[in-house]
Amino acid sequence: MRIHEYQARQLLADAGIAVPPGAMVQNIDDAVAQAKAILNGGAPMVVVKAQVHAGGRGKAGFVKVVRTAEEVREAAAFMLSHRMISPQTPPEGLEVKRLLVAAGVEIAKEYYLAVAVDRARRTATLIASAEGGVEIEAVAERNPAAILKEPLHPLAGLQPYQARKLAYALGFSGRQVGQAADIMQRLTRVFHNTDASLVEINPLVVTPPTEAHPDGQVLAIDAKFSFDDNALFRQKRIAEMFDPTEENPAELRANAAGLSYVALDGNIGCLVNGAGLAMSTMDIIKLHGGEPANFLDVGGSASEEAVTEAFRIILADTAVKGVLVNIFGGIMQCDRIARAISSAAKEVGFQVPLVVRLEGTNVDAARAILEEARKEIPSMQSASDLTDAAKRVCAAVA
Repeated sequence: MRIHEYQARQLLADAGIAVPPGAMVQNIDDAVAQAKAILNGGAPMVVVKAQVHAGGRGKAGFVKVVRTAEEVREAAAFMLSHRMISPQTPPEGLEVKRLLVAAGVEIAKEYYLAVAVDRARRTATLIASAEGGVEIEAVAERNPAAILKEPLHPLAGLQPYQARKLAYALGFSGRQVGQAADIMQRLTRVFHNTDASLVEINPLVVTPPTEAHPDGQVLAIDAKFSFDDNALFRQKRIAEMFDPTEENPAELRANAAGLSYVALDGNIGCLVNGAGLAMSTMDIIKLHGGEPANFLDVGGSASEEAVTEAFRIILADTAVKGVLVNIFGGIMQCDRIARAISSAAKEVGFQVPLVVRLEGTNVDAARAILEEARKEIPSMQSASDLTDAAKRVCAAVA
């Protein structure tokens, strides 16, 4: 589960990490009022940021640094009336419903700091770079040596000596070292305490020296968090931060039915039982020249009603020009799938080619059910094996 930047910044602030003041607003007048409060408080500038679950906001024009309330009004009016389009959004872009209006700061140096799960080491790892403020993937590709990693002890977490060592390696000096090391330790605690899968500060900045901060101040001015869905039952506060408007409606609908569904860009709908079999099904579709429209795993215990709902979700996608059902019956019995196909045919109809491959538990009963339903599903074809099924559905949508 992902959350918005303004929510992530609040989690950082609650953990004692220095974050410039700001607030989430949903209309132009509130944006102007928040900006005036920030400017009257002595901030030299205001940053207005669209709150959407996608990157590339700055290049798309949805992050603006301004110095007057009137400029905030213009920025807010633009963002709330235009869809944001970036390489990380759908082609039609994303509607902007929330803005973060926060105090801007002068920046002397930018860094990258994150905690993520390192599957190779099987532990959480602190990741840092002195090249912050840009996409970390680009840094890793261009200059891998610029990415520093410090694995965390599963019980003790990040030790003070590790944080100081990393701070020096990043180039912090003077009082900056203590500030940076403290932020690293607090960030790792946030990661563990919230059951996060990623906590990221990009950029972590050092401000120019001032009388109050002779060595500059280390601040987090952007944050990105994602969490383990399986742990949300014990993270009530985090769960309440979920914004359904930022998610694919079909994926939400599938989740409510207990289905694992991910929308893709192709035109062949897939209904499969088992994640591994679903991945293999998508692979063989691509092997034979097709493009899967979704990943959909009904699992082993889905009811007939849930499987029927899976067909409704697939057929509601206007991009779907054909459907492939690939079931290897174990716990999920083939006749349950066959009855769901029959129910879906009666409720919504199959106006696109349907290719069915069934093997396993109760397969003979399933085939009998489908034979009876054939008059209602003239577009249905039966496949002898997975290769035959992939070839048939790819040919049908070509």
